[in-house]
Amino acid sequence: MEQNKIERRNTAFELTIEEENSRKVEGYALLFDTPSDGLGFEEIIERGSLDGVIEKSNVFALLDHDERRGILARSKQGIGTLSLIVDSKGLKYRFEAPKTALGDELLEHIRLGNIAESSFAFTVAEEAWEKKSDDTWKRTIKKFDYIYDVSPVYDAAYSKTSVDIRGKEKIENEIEEKRKRELDAYFNNLNKNLN
Repeated sequence: MEQNKIERRNTAFELTIEEENSRKVEGYALLFDTPSDGLGFEEIIERGSLDGVIEKSNVFALLDHDERRGILARSKQGIGTLSLIVDSKGLKYRFEAPKTALGDELLEHIRLGNIAESSFAFTVAEEAWEKKSDDTWKRTIKKFDYIYDVSPVYDAAYSKTSVDIRGKEKIENEIEEKRKRELDAYFNNLNKNLN
């Protein structure tokens, strides 16, 4: 069985601290029905793609996806210091920044505006690829397999390049194989008719 590759995406939806002196951080890790940008293809996350996923995932809140620095919060099968809420917009996360060097760093950089976006790491269970009329590709994520982390990030640009395009390549190969089979069948039929 082929192992799913972990992907990362950013969300430009504002990351906030609840009040000036609060340690409560919240943001959206992903947004439903919102076309992606900067991926080289359009990507849409369907509503319902998270059904049952949070309950089976062990999700960490990390700074810049870097677990080596420590964790900010955790949700193990939906329970813990990391609150994960699926609402009409997408996956909202909320946690109280720990009273650690990492928690203090996060809060200071959010207040300074150096950290204003979120990102999340995931694998996909079900997706659909389609070639659009303008020869670009659209990927629809129908079901996530697992959510690994939600991360406030300094620079989300690298997340945009962490793209798994195996599904697109698989479809392109299938289209090419089908075209070859059709050509082979056509020429075989032509040869039969000539002989």
